[in-house]
Amino acid sequence: MKTRSTNPPGRIKIMKALSTLMEKKDFDSITTSEIASEAGVTEGLIYKYFKDKKDLLYKLLEDHFQLFQKKIDASISGKTNAIEKLEVIINTSLESWTKSKVFAKILLLEVRSYPDYYKSRAYELIKVYAKTVATIIKQGVATGDIKKDTDHQTLTKIILGAIEHACLGDIIFERDIDIDHISKNICKTIFKGIQP
Repeated sequence: MKTRSTNPPGRIKIMKALSTLMEKKDFDSITTSEIASEAGVTEGLIYKYFKDKKDLLYKLLEDHFQLFQKKIDASISGKTNAIEKLEVIINTSLESWTKSKVFAKILLLEVRSYPDYYKSRAYELIKVYAKTVATIIKQGVATGDIKKDTDHQTLTKIILGAIEHACLGDIIFERDIDIDHISKNICKTIFKGIQP
């Protein structure tokens, strides 16, 4: 879509249709005619709002990540301790990924093999999420919540990697996840080593 100022009903239907289809099929095997049929619209309407099928996928992710980042920002507002903020981010992320398994599947298994994904607005929002974690770590080092010799880039990768790997297998095999148990174990394992 050329302008994002409005979200017409047809556009919403198309995005919901792709999300529904991805619960059963991988992205590459879904056709635009299937999306149109699922949405109850003409195939031409897809191209009114999106350049192509991948653009639709990236816009779907973009909308999801915008809501996700708002949830992260709201969940850490009012928290002052860096470790506490990071624990909340880990728990909120795991909760979001397990409640939105389609989006987790898209991110972990689908889009990373597409070079143009890394030029999309959706990827820019993933970088905002990573920067949020890195900024909290740097602030924690500055305030003394985190050990002074902690490298913020390395710790950011460790935290984000732990979140992904904690739920990857469960997402692939559609198993339920004990979010609190996994979150507590990740936090205990990581933060014992960085607290002064």
